[in-house]
Amino acid sequence: MKIACRELTPALWPDLETLFGPRGAVGGCWYMHWRHPKGEKWADAKGAVNRGRFEALVCGGHAHGALAYVDGVPVGWASFDRRPDYDRLNRAPSFACVDAEAVWSIPCFFIASGVRGKGVASALLAFAIAAMRARGATIVEGYPVKPAKDGKPSPAAFAWTGTVSLFEKHGFVAVGKRDGGKQRMRLAPR
Repeated sequence: MKIACRELTPALWPDLETLFGPRGAVGGCWYMHWRHPKGEKWADAKGAVNRGRFEALVCGGHAHGALAYVDGVPVGWASFDRRPDYDRLNRAPSFACVDAEAVWSIPCFFIASGVRGKGVASALLAFAIAAMRARGATIVEGYPVKPAKDGKPSPAAFAWTGTVSLFEKHGFVAVGKRDGGKQRMRLAPR
């Protein structure tokens, strides 16, 4: 399976819509979870509101990400941006860091069910790292779900932030607090 990745542009918005489907990938999230403003109820934003907000960010050039394709069909997505652009991420005490202004983050993935476990997330992560580095990023972070204590793989619904093994494969190491369901991981500056 040959995977090709492209950086999201306004012209690729229709491909993202196709990939996410009418429900917006994960129950109306439209990958706005980390951008969700403080004080607003999630139920009031999921679905059409999130879609409109995300489309405005994408079409305005204010949201970054990568799309993966197999045979010209969109099969995967990874979101990346400067950490301060993810308001909810910055409010999470377990992800606190002193240098947030210098960090670029890759907080979420979406892989179509028929191609999961076939390298799409790894291709997206490699592509996103290169895209962030091209923008001058020196510090890159991810927030993968921790492995289950029984060693079983995390269900796809809970692995939307990636897995520890995925990030380790690309040179990330665990940093910060190690409690909670997700782990802050950082790629060493180069």
